[in-house]
Amino acid sequence: MGVLGIIGGSGLYDMDGLSDVRAVHVESPFGSPSDKIVRGRLGDLELAFLPRHGVGHRLSPTGINYRANIDCLKRLGVTDILSLSACGSLREDMAPGDFVLVDQFIDRSRARPLSFFENGLVAHVSMAEPTCSRLRQKVAVAAKALGIPLHEKGTYLVMEGPQFSTRLNRIFIVSGGRI
Repeated sequence: MGVLGIIGGSGLYDMDGLSDVRAVHVESPFGSPSDKIVRGRLGDLELAFLPRHGVGHRLSPTGINYRANIDCLKRLGVTDILSLSACGSLREDMAPGDFVLVDQFIDRSRARPLSFFENGLVAHVSMAEPTCSRLRQKVAVAAKALGIPLHEKGTYLVMEGPQFSTRLNRIFIVSGGRI
């Protein structure tokens, strides 16, 4: 594995245990990322950490420049990304504090760009398998070893925020939405 990118969600604004820590500012054609990216090492693993909402949680989900975040991580050599989020559950068997490894998603967002491809560049990207099974498997092994409550698959329902789902959003359970 090259450089592992970690995108921290609500409540995860920095990482303990890193050595050789340095903050870097990266720009992209898509603009600025949510915050400075922290580079460091965790044992033999090289990491790049980015708080999705910025330090201090100053960006709402709709206000995050997702394209810049991903592009800037790529410019730093990131080859794999773990993205952590605090979110509500649409299922009783997925309790607060459980760890869910997302394998599919339903995108109901409307106020943000949906693609890197625009302005004369058109490409079609397969989303049949939108997450990395190899990385999910590694996280599952680590979570089990630590005794973390784990759901190895879950469909993530993406909606504009900041908000959690309404009772009627639960109709997406029928469509396979879980978190």
